Amino acid sequence: MADRIASFGGSWTFLLGFLATVVAWMALNLIGILGGGFDPYPFILLNLVLSCLAAVQAPVIMMSQRRQEAKDRQRAENDYQVNLKAELEIRALHEKLDQQWDQLVRIQQAQIDLMEDALDQG
Repeated sequence: MADRIASFGGSWTFLLGFLATVVAWMALNLIGILGGGFDPYPFILLNLVLSCLAAVQAPVIMMSQRRQEAKDRQRAENDYQVNLKAELEIRALHEKLDQQWDQLVRIQQAQIDLMEDALDQG
């Protein structure tokens, strides 16, 4: 839930809606000064609402960041495991190639020896 709230709190929808609400609040109360607005200038109630919003929003964002950090840590651990497995497989392939190379060198040396024997006899 903290992730959804933090995601919404950092969206353009929230920012534009928040701006519209604050402007409407101020406009209603400035126009209402003539007729007795519910929060006259300097908008003390608006200030209280904004402070409460900040007091609630900050811990929610911090909780979301902690959860994201835990996800990132798990992703890094998974990447490490995949990389380690790939490295081990690459090492095994290198060993196979080295063995095949050694075998090819022995076969080639045997062929050279056979050719030299054939030339010596012929």
